[in-house]
Amino acid sequence: MKLAQGQVWKAGGQYLRITQLERLKVGYKEMPNLAKRDGYHREVTKKEFCRLIKTATLLTDVEVLEASMK
Repeated sequence: MKLAQGQVWKAGGQYLRITQLERLKVGYKEMPNLAKRDGYHREVTKKEFCRLIKTATLLTDVEVLEASMK
């Protein structure tokens, strides 16, 4: 799976949206709820991010839209 800017992952009760993708680091926003869009910006290495999303699921555009309307 290739990482891309704008992808949304669901890990446990958190949503992770990739905001900045570089060769060795990933910037993402961690949000408890997609509808409110409140959250924290974080920056980690690509390796750390891959470990973080190892058990997470990638949401499709339809799933993101549905989650943001709740």
